[in-house]
Order: sequence, then C-alpha cells, then structure tokens
Amino acid sequence: MEAQNLTWVLEFSLLGLSEDPDLQSILFGLFLSIYLITVLGNLLIILAISTDPHLHTPMYFFLSNLASTDIGFNSSTVLKMLANLQTHSKSISYAGCLTQMAFFVLFGCLDSLLLTVMAYDRLVAICHPLHYPIIMNPRFCGTLVLLSLSISPFGSLAHCLMVSQFTFCTDVEIPNFFCDPPQLLKLACDYTSTTDIFVFLFAAVFGGLPVSGILYSYARIVSSVLKVPSASGKHKAFSTCGSHLSIVCLFYGTAIGAYCSSVFADAPGKVTVASVMYTVVTPMLNPFVYSLRNRDIKIALQRLLRITV
Repeated sequence: MEAQNLTWVLEFSLLGLSEDPDLQSILFGLFLSIYLITVLGNLLIILAISTDPHLHTPMYFFLSNLASTDIGFNSSTVLKMLANLQTHSKSISYAGCLTQMAFFVLFGCLDSLLLTVMAYDRLVAICHPLHYPIIMNPRFCGTLVLLSLSISPFGSLAHCLMVSQFTFCTDVEIPNFFCDPPQLLKLACDYTSTTDIFVFLFAAVFGGLPVSGILYSYARIVSSVLKVPSASGKHKAFSTCGSHLSIVCLFYGTAIGAYCSSVFADAPGKVTVASVMYTVVTPMLNPFVYSLRNRDIKIALQRLLRITV
C-alpha cells in the first residue's frame, strides 16, 4: 500500500472489543457502569481521606493521589470507547489518537511511580518505624508526588515523539479499543525490528525502573519481617502491605502480559483482554481492595456516607 506522511493520515480505526453489532449496546452498558463505579469509588476514597483527620498520614496521602490518577487513567481510554460504541463508529482522528496516547502514557507512568512511592512508604514504616514520622514528613511526601508528576510528562512526550517519526499506510486498523503505543507502532509502514528495541528501552525505563524499586522495597520488607519472632507480629506487618501488593500484582501482571503479547507475539485478542484488565478493571477494583481490607478507610467511608445522608 502507498505510504503517507503521518501528519496527512486523517484517522485510524479502533476495532474495539467486538465487531458484532448486537453486542454494541451490551458493551456500552457494561463499560459505562464500570466507568461510573470507577469514578464514584475513587472519588469516595479521595473525599473520605480529605475529610477525616485520622487519615492525614503519608500512606493515605499517596492513596488519594493514586485514586485521582486512576480516574484519569481510566478516562483516557474508556470515554472514547463509550463514544464509539454509542455512535457505532470505529474512527479516531490522528490528533485524537496522539492525544489519547499522550494522556494514557502520562497517567500510566504516574500510576506506576505512585505505586513505587507507596512501596517505599511501606518499607520505611516496617523497616524504620521509629524514624517513620521524621523521614516521611509532609514536605518529603509532597516532594515525592511532585517528582512523580514531573517525570510522567517526559514518558508521555517520549512516546508521542517516537510515534511521530513513523509513517503509516492508509486505512490503519488498530486491533484494540484505544491507541496502544506498541500496537500502533507495529502498523507503521517503516516498522522494523529496531523499533522493538526502542519500545523495549522505553518500557525498561518507564516500567522496569519502578518495578525494580517495588521489588527492592518488598525484598527489604520481607527480610525485616522474617526477623520478627512472633507470628502475630509478622501477620500485622504483612497485613499493612496486602492491599498495595494486590494492586501491584494486578496492574503490573496484566500490563506486562499486554506488552509481551503486543511486542513479541501476534495475539491481538490476548492484548485486548489484558488491556481491559489493567486500564479498566484495575482502577475499578482499587477502591474496593483498599476499603475492604482497611478498617480506617471503612470507618471514614461510613462517616462520610452518614454526613451525606
């Protein structure tokens, strides 16, 4: 097919989750419900933490930032999918695709960095409990969040610049419900194996480094907890990490699965399922995981709902 410069490609086609017209209304209702639950759940977490003085601690400060990031991360992909399902359209403009990818990577990087910061917070709380208030002071916590906010745009900008260097053939069909960078690059006319190297380098920097930080933090935590003589002490220490560890496993497990499937294998169906898990399901589950496993959040939510009623 004839190659065109990327800036002249008017639109791409998002194949979505299914091409069956009878399923479009069902999918719209399902994902609209999931989106509303995600936004409401994360907003409740933010409101509960901000209105309860007992939750004005570093751990909950990071959690409230994670909740707001999850809303943005989910919105960057789901809103366009809902619009396409409602209008029975698959198209997305070049500018729209690039914008969606920019926000998707931005919030994805921020999510990843905040999870790393939260792992460090647990490391200090468990391994250095006496120095915890001194180390995790409000100024330092604010600096960690600002640093995460400062780094994330570089990941977004790097992905946009990389995509803009490629040319695309006409009638580009993306086998997903959003502009996934690895899948988009594989559709470029001048795609080569060298491109995989660049994608891998980006993933190593913006995904591998945060994962390494989380693994290091939990290695230190496990090493410290194993030195605790009593079983009840070990259980109490591990219970403070349970919610965070559950979200980390769900987010990174599905994200790595989607990345490997899109780069190293031609399995668009598996990529789409994994993408739904880490872009749609994980942000929805975060409030439930933290509220069901955390007594303080439960109490704060009950108080908030009582005030509202």
